[in-house]
Amino acid sequence: MTEDLIHYTTLIDQAMRGVVRDVLKRILVSGLPGEHHFYISFSTSHPGVRISEQLKSRYPKEMTIVLQHQFWDFKVEEQYFTATLSFNGIPEKLFIPYAALTAFADPSVKFGLQFQQSELFEVESVGNSDVPQDPVSLMSADKKDEADDEGSAEIISLDFFRKK
Repeated sequence: MTEDLIHYTTLIDQAMRGVVRDVLKRILVSGLPGEHHFYISFSTSHPGVRISEQLKSRYPKEMTIVLQHQFWDFKVEEQYFTATLSFNGIPEKLFIPYAALTAFADPSVKFGLQFQQSELFEVESVGNSDVPQDPVSLMSADKKDEADDEGSAEIISLDFFRKK
């Protein structure tokens, strides 16, 4: 078989990450419609991820967040998104490059994507000029909003959405 010099797998992976970006842009403008909500898993060890040391020590490899009822300071850019979520009643600002994503699911419609693990760090798109030069400034929450109803974020398993 001929070697894939075009790198189709990487191109498909980048396109799927673009789907996540476009979905997040839509909810930024109009909010979450109907029962839609998202489970977003990402590698916490990806070099572009910015989370607090507390979360990093609790989730050293991978973390899954839920965007549903309570998230604040939501921002969607070409290479990353940010959101503030409550963990045990403490607001935490997350900076997540799309290249760090490992999975995306919308259980309301049984839709899910899994991203290439082996190429996770190679998928960075050309030109990261829109990534802030001082990502530490993103870590300080602008406002201290109320904690969510249960007081903490929950890590969930995406096995239900994975193809077998």
